[in-house]
Amino acid sequence: MTRCARPIELETLVAYWLGELDEAAKAPIEEHVFACAHCTRRLESLAALASGIRAAVRDGAVFLSLTPRFLQLMKDEGLRIREYPVEPGGQVDCTITAEDDAVVSRLHAPLVGAKRVDVLHSLDLGGGRIERRRVEDLPFDEESGEVLFTPSTKELRTLPAHTWRVQLLAVDEAGERTLGEYTFAHTPG
Repeated sequence: MTRCARPIELETLVAYWLGELDEAAKAPIEEHVFACAHCTRRLESLAALASGIRAAVRDGAVFLSLTPRFLQLMKDEGLRIREYPVEPGGQVDCTITAEDDAVVSRLHAPLVGAKRVDVLHSLDLGGGRIERRRVEDLPFDEESGEVLFTPSTKELRTLPAHTWRVQLLAVDEAGERTLGEYTFAHTPG
C-alpha cells in the first residue's frame, strides 16, 4: 500500500474522530479518507487507540490527566464519576465506592500565564511509608483555572486510609513556582 502524498495532519484527524469539526471542515476530510487507503489506516489506528484508552480508563488502570471535554465525554459514555473540587491550601475528605467508575480531582489554581503545569504527589500510607511521584506537563484550562485528573481507580481501591498531598507547579524557563497545595484525606469506600 502506498503512502499518501498529502496526509491529513494528526491534530485534524483527531478532531475529525472526536466530532469537533464543523461540516465545512469535515467534508474534505471524509472525502480524502474514503479515497486514501493510507489515511484510512491512520484513522483506523486512531480508533483502535481510542478503544484501548477507553478500556484502560474504564478498568481504572491508569493515572489520567483530563481536559474538561474529555471529562464530559466520560460522563456522556455513562461512566459514574465522583468529583472532588479543591482550592489551593484546601483539604477534602474523599473515597471511592464500588459504584464509582472514576474519581476526578478538580484542582483550582491561578493558571493565567502558565506555560507548563506539573504535579507532585506525596502519598502518606502511615508507618513512615511515603510514596512520591511527579507527573509532568498536565493539560490545564487557563480560563477556568482548573487542572483535572483521575488517579488509577484500580490502585485507589486497594489502598488503606491515607493522606494524599498534591503540589501543583508552574514550570517555565525561569524554573518552578507553586500554584497550590492540596490535601486529600482518603477513606476506603
